[in-house]
Amino acid sequence: MSTDLHVPRIRPRALRVWRRNVLVWRKLITPSLLINFGEPFLYLLGLGFGLGMFIGQMSGLPYLTFLASGIVASSAMNTASFEGMYSVYTRMVPQRTYASMLATPLDVDDIIAGEMLWCATKSTISASAILAVAAVLGAVLSWSAVLVIPIAFLIGLCFAGPAIVMSAFSRSYDFFNYYFTLVITPMFILCGVFYPTESLPQALQSFVQALPLTHAVALVRPLMADQASLNVGLHLAVLLLYAVASYYLAVILVRRRLVV
Repeated sequence: MSTDLHVPRIRPRALRVWRRNVLVWRKLITPSLLINFGEPFLYLLGLGFGLGMFIGQMSGLPYLTFLASGIVASSAMNTASFEGMYSVYTRMVPQRTYASMLATPLDVDDIIAGEMLWCATKSTISASAILAVAAVLGAVLSWSAVLVIPIAFLIGLCFAGPAIVMSAFSRSYDFFNYYFTLVITPMFILCGVFYPTESLPQALQSFVQALPLTHAVALVRPLMADQASLNVGLHLAVLLLYAVASYYLAVILVRRRLVV
């Protein structure tokens, strides 16, 4: 059967998939929040205060503020990636939830749009929790930080699509280790979470400018640090491009996998 390449439709029906995931998540809210919240919180405490005592300031900011802004952005990335791979794969393959959904008026376009909205919602919840902790610890320097919340939603959309693409390719949960090792971890290390990208070799600086986490951090950091935001349109455009392109690719691949 040839692959269906027609442009996906985004319809209100996608909200039914989103609502279904919300209802399931409500039953698992405590362990889910602990997982999404625990590791970033430890980074803030251990590195922000411990390492920050020796570093002092970085790029004119207290290191705790510098780090917290990077952790908020990377937390949104990690949450969307976990949800888009492990949870989506579970619903698509072992549980066959999508097969049941496709017996209703929903189609693959609706399912993937709903899943991406849900990934973005979870990213927003995770980033908001870390933002609140950062504020309590004194790492937030401006009320403009509230604008980080909608930015976190966009970051979630940006990383949800690639994660769902991985789910469409995957034959087991072990496959996701490649994506985390070769994609997520390098971005976490190189894209400005822990240090400014300007400190990297010139060739690597050019490379990381093509990675979405670099632009996510560039949007979040000024809002939390009370600094002027530069090239906002560019950063937003890059995240939107990743979200739209990966949504299309995810829909195409899931259509092929589910033989629809």
